[in-house]
Amino acid sequence: MVTGHRHFDPFFVLVLPGTLTNYDETYRLNDPCRAKIGTHRYTTSMPKLVWFNGEISSLENATVPAADHAHLYGDGLFEGIRIYGRKVFKLDQHLRRLYDGCRFLGIPMKWSEPELKRILLDTCMKADIEDGYIRLNVTRGTGLGLDPRAVKTDANVMIMINTLALYTPEMYEAGLDVVTTSFRVIPADALDPRLKCIGRYASNIMAKREANMKDAGEGLMLNGAGMVAECTGDNIFIIRDGVLRTPHPSAGILQGITRDSVIEMAKEDGIPVKEDFFTIYDITSADEAFLTGTAAEVIRMRSLDGRIIGDGDMGPITRRLTERFRLATQQGTPFTPTTV
Repeated sequence: MVTGHRHFDPFFVLVLPGTLTNYDETYRLNDPCRAKIGTHRYTTSMPKLVWFNGEISSLENATVPAADHAHLYGDGLFEGIRIYGRKVFKLDQHLRRLYDGCRFLGIPMKWSEPELKRILLDTCMKADIEDGYIRLNVTRGTGLGLDPRAVKTDANVMIMINTLALYTPEMYEAGLDVVTTSFRVIPADALDPRLKCIGRYASNIMAKREANMKDAGEGLMLNGAGMVAECTGDNIFIIRDGVLRTPHPSAGILQGITRDSVIEMAKEDGIPVKEDFFTIYDITSADEAFLTGTAAEVIRMRSLDGRIIGDGDMGPITRRLTERFRLATQQGTPFTPTTV
C-alpha cells in the first residue's frame, strides 16, 4: 500500500535548476500505464526562467519586492499551468480565470489578456522547455499596509517556468490513500472558493500537513455543512453504477480547469455526470474514485480513512478518463512568437 512517501516531499517534488535525478528517470521510463501523464522530459540544459514585470532572469537570480502585497498579506492570485510537448495546456481557460479573479479583487492589470498570453508564450520559448510547469502570479502591487490604497504601483506579475512532479510514480500506480482532515474549506460568505487567491491556501496547507502527519497521500476537506468539497490540491470524482459525480461549485470548491476538462470528456463519451452534494459515505460506497488537478493531473484514489474504494484497483471509467486526458494533453497552444 502506497500512502505518503518519506524520500520525497509529500506535497510535491520540485526539480531544481540544472538537475536531473533518478526520480525523473523512473518517472518517465517505468510508468507504462501513463504514457503521457507525468512523463515530463527534464534535461540538464533546460533553463528555469522568471519573467517579472517585463524583466527576465534565471530562477536562481529572480527577486520580488519585499513589500509585495501578496508577500505581506496574501493579496494576489495565481495559476499553475502545464506544458506538454512544447504546448501550453488549456492556456486560455487559465487566463480567463485569472482575469476574472483580478476583476473580482479589484486588481487593475497593466497588460491585457492577449498581451499577457503573448508574453507567457514568448517566455516559454526562451526557456526552450519540452514539458514543464508554469507558475503565473498576479499581486496587487508593492506597498506596506493592509489598506489597498497603500499600494502605489501597478500590479506585480510573475511568470516562472520550471518543472513540477506532484506525486511519485508509485503513487500513480497504486493510487492514493486519502484521509479526511479536520480543516474545512473557506465558505463563500468569507471568500468565494472559485478565486485562486494566494492567501486562501493557508487552510489547504494546514490540511495537507495534517494528512502528511498521518502518512496519507492526500487530505480530503469538507465544507461547513459536512459535505465533501475537495482535497488540498485536487478536485474529487466518484463513480457509482456508471454515474460520474463531483461536488458542485457551490459546495466550496475551486472550479478546476482539469476538473472541467474531465467533465467535458465524460459527457463526450456518454458517461452521465452529476455536479451535486455528497458526504464521505458516498465516497466509501463508490465503485471508483479519482482526483484531478493541473499539478496532480488524473490520479486514482485507492482508499478513504482506511476504507478501500471498490475492489481497490483502477476501475474502467477511471482508466478511460485517464486515457482521454492523456490524449488531450497533446493539444495546446504552441510556443510561437505570433500566437495571440
